[in-house]
Amino acid sequence: MALMPKRVKFRKEFRRVRDRKATKGNYVAYGDYGLQALDGLWLPGKVIEAGRVACQHFLKREGKLFIRVFPDKPISKKPLETRMGTGKADVDYWAARVKAGTMLFEIAGVSEATARSAFARVANKMPCRTRMVTRRIAV
Repeated sequence: MALMPKRVKFRKEFRRVRDRKATKGNYVAYGDYGLQALDGLWLPGKVIEAGRVACQHFLKREGKLFIRVFPDKPISKKPLETRMGTGKADVDYWAARVKAGTMLFEIAGVSEATARSAFARVANKMPCRTRMVTRRIAV
């Protein structure tokens, strides 16, 4: 089941695109290793779920996976060969707004080699360029 909000204040949103780098959520906060997006995009809920399934299947109940993005933006789409007018279309899917530098997934409790292999499988599911980063030690 793809992720989506339980309830929203407004059913439909403007399409607004802001191409900027992430200033929040751009560091490893919960785990030891993270998968960082290098491009900005709208990440569909189905893609997030596909990445989660690929990672969990590889880890086999070892370690803990954190998902740092949530699809809360409704994306509407009109059917093909529909005339202009007749209002805005129904919601087609839900997407997460991802800026360049946003942390998508994090893993805790596994070795670096295991995390690298798991994130390689997740990165194949993602429609953007990604990289693996490690937690910074705060002094």
